[in-house]
Amino acid sequence: MRLSTWKRSFVSSVAAAGIVVGTLAGASGTAAAAPADTKSATATKIAPQAVQNLGLSVRQAKGIQRRHQEVGYNPGAIDGQLGTGSWKAIQRALRDHHGYAGAIDGIVGPNTIRALQRSLKANNWGYTGAIDGIAGPGTRAAFARWANWCVDRYNY
Repeated sequence: MRLSTWKRSFVSSVAAAGIVVGTLAGASGTAAAAPADTKSATATKIAPQAVQNLGLSVRQAKGIQRRHQEVGYNPGAIDGQLGTGSWKAIQRALRDHHGYAGAIDGIVGPNTIRALQRSLKANNWGYTGAIDGIAGPGTRAAFARWANWCVDRYNY
């Protein structure tokens, strides 16, 4: 038997044996797709709510939460994490006092930021920028000044 014929026979025999072994083990002789990754679907279901502190520390966020609780806008747990519940409370306060007209959904979008900017400007927290819906450095600095006042008021 020539060497090239022997190689083809050997390779064919190995391939056939692999298919037989795979079939006996419960696998098919054809390529199968990998099983779907179920971790990501499960993680999505149990993932914590998004937190958007806009640069505030936990202490500062607790101050903001406590302030909203005191004035009648329940943010939920005073935990220093401005999640959906906290932002819904902030949105309700902004709706009642600073022209927020969006959905009370706890999402920190441009409408929420514009109303927050109006509040920070109207209440003299040092916001001097445009009412543009962008949480830039000026918005974040004024928000932090207000949060620091809340920290001092509630001894956080």
